This record gives sequence, structure tokens and C-alpha cells, in this order.
Amino acid sequence: MVEVLYAIERPFMRKTFEAIDRHVDVTSAFVPVRTDARGCSNRIDELEVADPDAVDDNVRAIDPSVVVYNHRFGIDRFTFYEEYPLVHVRHGASIGRGELSVTTATILEHVATALAPGERWAKAYRAAAPSTVRIAVVGIPEADALVGAPPPRARRVLYAPTNYLVGRGAYANTARAVVECFADTTYELLFRPHPTDRREEPGRSVTRACRDRIAELPNVVFDATATPTESMRRSDVLVSDYSGSIAEWLHTGRPLIQLTDIDAPDRDVPRIGVTTDAIDLDLVDDLYRNGEPTAVQRRRASWLASLGIPMDGRAGERAAEEVTRCAA
Repeated sequence: MVEVLYAIERPFMRKTFEAIDRHVDVTSAFVPVRTDARGCSNRIDELEVADPDAVDDNVRAIDPSVVVYNHRFGIDRFTFYEEYPLVHVRHGASIGRGELSVTTATILEHVATALAPGERWAKAYRAAAPSTVRIAVVGIPEADALVGAPPPRARRVLYAPTNYLVGRGAYANTARAVVECFADTTYELLFRPHPTDRREEPGRSVTRACRDRIAELPNVVFDATATPTESMRRSDVLVSDYSGSIAEWLHTGRPLIQLTDIDAPDRDVPRIGVTTDAIDLDLVDDLYRNGEPTAVQRRRASWLASLGIPMDGRAGERAAEEVTRCAA
């Protein structure tokens, strides 16, 4: 019998489940919730199903002790949570993209346990969730591998903006300029668009154009690794906007550049790292050599205090404890 069942909606969402599952000591497996999630993990056993869209039927046929899910949209198309305890863990911990309101408005009323990345999220969950929902601050499991990792000092920069289709961040306005900024320089650029922007418009056209240009450049790499963790470990500077990758990157303590030229009409990029409308090589040079200015360090420290994310490398352990508690 499978005790812990992970419901995976998209392949790139596997990173959170894998970071939790390594600490789970009961039987576990995953079921794809969409066709493209089939075969997405080689670390968690997959239960093959004839129709991934038949989520309720699949969960009932598997009959787990608990279901773990990390998406927010479309939960009302399911009913399995009426019979099985549901644990919600975030995919990504975006700051400034309105994700808190999405989570509190869509899924919390259906869960048994909500795992919060930090106290900022837990506070909002407590205000919105029914009193029967257990809310636990666990941290960000997929960021555990970044804690204590030494800076590579390899002149390597990671560009990883938010999902443009949903977040309307800086990708469409900055991707080409970022590639050209680093073209034929002494830096290595890891160019990592969100997986959605590799397959769906309007980001897909930008990705294709940049990928064609990258093929001409020896020092720019199209980062196609399944999850961003290893690329973060290998990078000295992150260039982003308000992507969830920022909350993970904060575990490294390394310099952050946030591009503010976003297309969302009702949002602003939260000022956590160094902010700028456009990438500039002199700025990158300064951050690589000297780190963030004192004022930015103070601002980052203030943000870390308000986010309340435990960054001790044990988020996966805490999440696993909560999942198995719910399965008991």
C-alpha cells in the first residue's frame, strides 16, 4: 500500500516533492496529474495510470493515507480531498506576485495541512484557513541543498526570471538584452527561462530567438537542467525579477540583481537585492568583486526577518514530518 502519494501537475514541480521524499520513511509514490508529468521523476516511484486527467478515480484506486499537492489552480475540479487528507506545499515561494492571495483563496479550505515556506506565508494562511487546518512553517525543501554551499567564484551568472505567461515579469523585456550583455565576455551566463516560457506563448517566441543567438556564443549556455538547484550552486550572481527562485537564492547569501522592467500593470518588484531596469556589465562586475552595497545588505536582512524562512537545511525533514504525521 502507498501511504504518501504525491500528485504532480508539471514536470518542473517535482523538485519540491523529491526534496521532501528523501526524508519520508514510509511507502511513497507519485501519480501524474497531467500527461506531461509522466516519467518526470527518477527519484520517486511512479504509479502508472491510464488517464492522468482522471485524478479522483486514480487517487481512489491507489487509496493512499495522504495526498501531497503543490499546485493551486483548478483544485475545485477534484473531490478526492473529501475522502483523503490533503497536504499543500508550495511550488516556489514568489514574493510580490500575488501568490499569497491565490493560495488563500483557492486551496486552503480543502486541505488538512498547509506547509508554509516562512512566517509571512503562515500568517496569511492562519487568517484565511478554517480552524481545522494545521499550518506549519517548514521552509523551502528544494533550497536545502543551497545552505552552506561555498560561492564558486567562477564568474558565472544565472538568469532565471519568473513565468512570463502567468507572472508578466521582466522576461519579454529583458531576455535579449541579458544575452547581449554577456555575449563574448569573460563571464559565463546560464540562461534559464521558466519551463512554461519554453513551450507556450508569449514567452516561447522570445525563448526561441534567444536560443538561436545563444548557439552562436561560446560563453552563454541555455540551461535545460530539470531543476535549478545545481545551477544555483554553481552561480555567483542571480539575475531575476520577482521569481520564486529568489527565495531559494536567498539561502546562498550571494548577490542578487532584480530587473524591474515588468509587464504586470498592478505590481512592483519588491526591492530585495540590487534593482535596475536594465542589465549592465559594470554593475555585474561590481557585485562580483565587492558583493552587495551595505544599504542593500541591510534591506536584504530586513526582508529575511519579515519572510521568516528557516534556512538551516532541514526544510525537507520538517515537511516530511508533517506529511507522515498526516498519514498516521
